Amino acid sequence: MASITLSGAPCHTSGDLPAIGAAAPDFRLTGADLRDVGLVSFRGKIKILNIVPSLDTSVCAASTRAFDERAAGYANVVVLVISADLPFAMKRFCTSEGLRRVVPLSMMRGRKFGKDYGVLIVDGPFEGILARAVVVIGPDDSILHAELVREIGDEPDYGAALAAAGAG
Repeated sequence: MASITLSGAPCHTSGDLPAIGAAAPDFRLTGADLRDVGLVSFRGKIKILNIVPSLDTSVCAASTRAFDERAAGYANVVVLVISADLPFAMKRFCTSEGLRRVVPLSMMRGRKFGKDYGVLIVDGPFEGILARAVVVIGPDDSILHAELVREIGDEPDYGAALAAAGAG
């Protein structure tokens, strides 16, 4: 269990992020077309998981825009934006923002992803949704980088994530 804050108030996650070098837990998330998506869907690619509470908040929107822009031009890097938002809302956000490189994925069918990656918030006002985190997974599905953002209202360290992905 990790401690984070929401506007300075403490809350906790379901566990800890996967360790660097560990095998990434597989996942079942829902894509914009309502199909199940897992690690196998991105086999051989470097995956940046931009894990956010909701794209309907300014910081989540900003981090999604930043990764869409900063990962441009790196053919072997895919940015997955993962939240509790419904796929329709995520797709609408990406379309209205002109974001073409990020892949929105929803945990609408279950909380297993949040538990397996240690980012499910277990108390406080955001209980049941995801903490802000960035995980970079290599082409071999091993963890290259993991950052849990300690204050939910703060942005992640883009440079560290992109450097780990070889896109820095």
